[in-house]
Amino acid sequence: MNMSVVEELTEIVGKHNVITSKERSRPYREGYRSGKGDALAVVKPADLMELWHVLEVLHKNNIIILMQAANTGLTEGSIPASGYDRDIVVVNGMRIKGLQLINNNEQVLAFPGTTLHKLEETLDDVDREPHSVIGSSNIGATVVGGVNNNSGGALIQRGPAYTELALYAQIDENDELHLVNHLGIDLGDTPEEIITNLENRNFDINNVERDDNHVAHMRDYEARVRDVDVSEPTRYNANPKELYEVSGAAGKLATFAVRMDTYPKADASQVFYIGTNDPDVLEKMRRHIMTEFKHLPVSGEYMHREAYDLAKKYGKDSLVVIDTLGTDALPYLFNMRATAERILDHIPTFKPYFPDRMLQTMSHAIPNQLPKRMEQYRDRYQHYLQLKMEGDGIDEARAYLKEFFKTEEGDYFECTPHEAKVAATHRYVTASVAIRLEEVFQDDNLEILPIDVALPRNEFNWFEHLPKELEDKIQYKLYYGHFLDHVMHQDYVLKKGVDAHEVKEEMLKIFDERGAIYPAEHNVGHMYKAAPALVEHYHKNDPTNSFNPGIGKTSTLKYYGNY
Repeated sequence: MNMSVVEELTEIVGKHNVITSKERSRPYREGYRSGKGDALAVVKPADLMELWHVLEVLHKNNIIILMQAANTGLTEGSIPASGYDRDIVVVNGMRIKGLQLINNNEQVLAFPGTTLHKLEETLDDVDREPHSVIGSSNIGATVVGGVNNNSGGALIQRGPAYTELALYAQIDENDELHLVNHLGIDLGDTPEEIITNLENRNFDINNVERDDNHVAHMRDYEARVRDVDVSEPTRYNANPKELYEVSGAAGKLATFAVRMDTYPKADASQVFYIGTNDPDVLEKMRRHIMTEFKHLPVSGEYMHREAYDLAKKYGKDSLVVIDTLGTDALPYLFNMRATAERILDHIPTFKPYFPDRMLQTMSHAIPNQLPKRMEQYRDRYQHYLQLKMEGDGIDEARAYLKEFFKTEEGDYFECTPHEAKVAATHRYVTASVAIRLEEVFQDDNLEILPIDVALPRNEFNWFEHLPKELEDKIQYKLYYGHFLDHVMHQDYVLKKGVDAHEVKEEMLKIFDERGAIYPAEHNVGHMYKAAPALVEHYHKNDPTNSFNPGIGKTSTLKYYGNY
């Protein structure tokens, strides 16, 4: 072990915040769904100055830097891989939690450990809303992580997390480390001055100059999402228009802070719960809403009956926890579970994933939590859409749906606040169902294949129909997603003995033929090959390949092997 580096890091952050033990570092080296790798150490700086000094030490010693936030990614992009030509250290920024509201709450400065959930809470107190609402915000996903991955989320009006205003560290083509201040705020010249002035708010927080040339939100997203007649998907990680410095960087820069817009909170909102047996009905509705409505919906979340049923059975305990304790407790509970798994792994009596399997067994005693009207729609229909409107858009949707279902197959009802909350949570917990199935039926060696895909905006036949030879390899299919912008999550639980890689290649060929793009919003991680635009973005941000090498199946070598 390179003890001199560990000792230097310990001097900066303290011995409790440098982890070299394989067991203690496991939560930082293993992915949320899959993947694991080794690291020299995990370092947890407490503030931006400690982060800067950590980067100086790692750069000086020619050590790979893996920036990590909450590690909620689903494609292994924030954990170590293999094939490196240097040691690697994970730099976890979750202790750097500060956020600053600026320009009379119209914008926010978010630091590496600022979670979306904390941002939502803070803005709620001033009647504002954040740029994104994503499912993983419930388990601690960060603002910076979302920007780094162009995370999309559920909000139709705002588009993926995006900004052109950021403070970040970069190693240039001459292998020199710099702190780059593109926040649009005069904070001084040296890294120490910039960091000190930012953390101490040594600037007029309500008079930060606007930059008309650099935005803190996605440009022209409403026009894009309303254009349903083009063959390009609405949004996807590799869109060249959405790659700018830290936006889409996937850890190829060390992001210290991002400047994001916030939005006024609506006075009222309403969720319309829609059911039908004909997927064409939902597509007709989507096209009319996106092209004819004066007021765009807030969101439009889709679920298929099989996903509904599986989430009802294998996500019940999660739903109860969220409904009872709220989302504040989730990050703490996830950490408790990870700790329990780490301890029990050393006891031969316990099979892997014992905490989750115990929770699943206990959930059988919990009464059904889903509202009566949702359950009635489950029996009547196969497809469900949660259409959320706000303000004047509520009456617009109400009038349209009343007329629409006079002639179209299906029906709708207006959710009570409780029904809306449970429906949204039920949709959210669906994302973890495939993992739970894999854990519960581990003796059957079931493999899961999660895919998030952006369908063309003009795709009318959006609902998937697989050839029989593929259907025969699949035990369960979970279809759910952000229907109005055609970004779908499709999780496949394969039958015993079926090779996931083989099925994945067959699936991706089908998506290619349909003009779809994948992954849509989880970024490429170590599971997908990066598109040329992403590779170019990585090389521009990180010419020496010092940050997160190998992402998108690129080279793991210094200078990408081009010495």
